[in-house]
Amino acid sequence: MAIFHLSVKPISRSAGRSSTAAAAYRAGCEITDERTGEVHDYTRKGGIASTDLVLPDGAPEWATDRSALWNAAEVAERRKDACVAREFEVALPDELSPDERRRLAMDFAKEMANAEGCAVDVSIHAPGKEGDSRNHHAHILRTTRKVGVDGLTDKLDTEKAGRNRAADLNAATGKRHRSPSGSPQLEGSRH
Repeated sequence: MAIFHLSVKPISRSAGRSSTAAAAYRAGCEITDERTGEVHDYTRKGGIASTDLVLPDGAPEWATDRSALWNAAEVAERRKDACVAREFEVALPDELSPDERRRLAMDFAKEMANAEGCAVDVSIHAPGKEGDSRNHHAHILRTTRKVGVDGLTDKLDTEKAGRNRAADLNAATGKRHRSPSGSPQLEGSRH
């Protein structure tokens, strides 16, 4: 039986991290952090199977641009120790096809975006050349604020509430997915 592993991690300035760097690395793209002027160029990074931005219904057009979205996340937070994003790392079962793995991650992201009004950036990574060849996984970055017309607005949950939400989404999404070939149902949660 496949184990549906999920972990939740803050992207925090107090740890020297930024949402612009995290998004660029996970999506294998280039993003310039307008707050610091730092260029995060990961266009040569391999192993990225797909990337998608998932927005709540009715989200404004500006939020469809990855660079604009994560720069807005940086601008919205003023504190030097602010949590600027939250990352959900999800193991995707090897038994599923690439399309099924993508659909699983996207369903998870859509539920989160619509339930919380946040933007969600989904990057699916293939297993590395070394290590476990079954290590398909998704990096799902979520804004810590709701998406508004002119930027990011109301602050979302605390870390504890975020973990509870992850467990709820994990259970709801994992129970729903089974491959047409009869692959094992996804169960379990570790975070």
